[in-house]
Amino acid sequence: MNTPQRPRWHHRARHALAHSLRVRLVALFLLLALAMAGTFLVGMQYALGIGWRDAAKPLVADYIDKLAAELGSPPSVERAQALTQRLPLSVRIGGPQVNWRSNPPDPGSDRGWGGDKRFKTDEPRFYERNTADGHRIQFGLSVQDWHDRPRFIGWATLAGLLLLTALAYARVRRLLRPLDDIRAGALRFGAGDFAQPIAVRHAHHPDELGELAATINTMAADIHQMLEAKRTLLLAISHELRSPLTRARLNTELLPETADVQPSREALLRDLALMRDLVTDLLESERLASPHAALHREPTDLAELVREVVAALDGAPVVTQALATDLPLLPLDRTRMRLLLRNLLENALRHSAGASAAPQVSLQRQGDGRVCLTVRDYGPGVPEDQLPNLAQPFYRPDAARTRAEGGVGLGLYLCKLVALAHGASFAVRNAGPGLLIEVMLPPLPHA
Repeated sequence: MNTPQRPRWHHRARHALAHSLRVRLVALFLLLALAMAGTFLVGMQYALGIGWRDAAKPLVADYIDKLAAELGSPPSVERAQALTQRLPLSVRIGGPQVNWRSNPPDPGSDRGWGGDKRFKTDEPRFYERNTADGHRIQFGLSVQDWHDRPRFIGWATLAGLLLLTALAYARVRRLLRPLDDIRAGALRFGAGDFAQPIAVRHAHHPDELGELAATINTMAADIHQMLEAKRTLLLAISHELRSPLTRARLNTELLPETADVQPSREALLRDLALMRDLVTDLLESERLASPHAALHREPTDLAELVREVVAALDGAPVVTQALATDLPLLPLDRTRMRLLLRNLLENALRHSAGASAAPQVSLQRQGDGRVCLTVRDYGPGVPEDQLPNLAQPFYRPDAARTRAEGGVGLGLYLCKLVALAHGASFAVRNAGPGLLIEVMLPPLPHA
């Protein structure tokens, strides 16, 4: 099996920057810190440059005069050697009597004076002094420390920025943690789990995110109350309808089977049977939709159950079966799985009129131990934009169809509830031609 290739780091970074508020805030802080540090360094360099030109140069020039006077006239090599050992300077003396330099020349290098990159003589008139006896003294200033110290400061500044970024990320992560709680709570509410509200941090003095969490909790409580009221109403109506429906059916069956009454009697029985099935489906859907729905599981041969349901259907001979023979016994609720199979097959038969092939039911065992149940018809299919709504209660793709042709819209909804109650997935898609419904049952615990 080919594993999906992981996106490259720059694609992941771009996706995170586009979809993560936390990443955007940290990136904004980092850019702001870099901009502030760059502005500070440029400003300090400019300020120091102005200070050097306006104040430091006259002082250094005066000090150079004193150093030249200290060497004497003619210049003393011994004093020059002592000077270079005491100060970060290089000295070069040239004239009629003394020709000496503290650093030997390096013909292979043009960096600095005497080939030594540690010394700077890019301003010879500023560092040069002429003596009365015709000697010229050149002073080279050591800049090695000036190069090393800014480099160290630069690395220290970068380390400080990274540390500040890490601290900012931790702080932003802590500040935005309520968003994770709100997201998890919204997912729970969307799945119908209203038992655990979203945690509100600092409930007595909430911030904006805390107020948002409290508002969503209130909204979830109102939605839960509305859903419970709807469920209670449907259960009450369904229970109350059973008794009059039973009496009406009994009275209808007691009508005389004469030629003039028989057509009306059969029509009434069909309508009453439809109402009975509707009430039964409503009750079953509300039981399965409850988070406390209990399944009566028992080891079940699913292939045999499929054959039993197909044999009991009208039009069973035209249903094609492709059932694997190596399926294990599955812990299933036989009554509800029978309901799922019957509804799926009846739906396939209903939409197979004039189709190119008969409906097909198949059972296959996957490599990971799951069991795949599929039911397919070869009818006209369903528009793609209506596929997500097929398993919704009372939804019918074509509103113009009669209930006798299209049902009341509870069949696929019940099938989805039965599948989800068993921990299975339920998927509907067009197979071209026809519609394919797939139920993927989970593997056995030891599989």
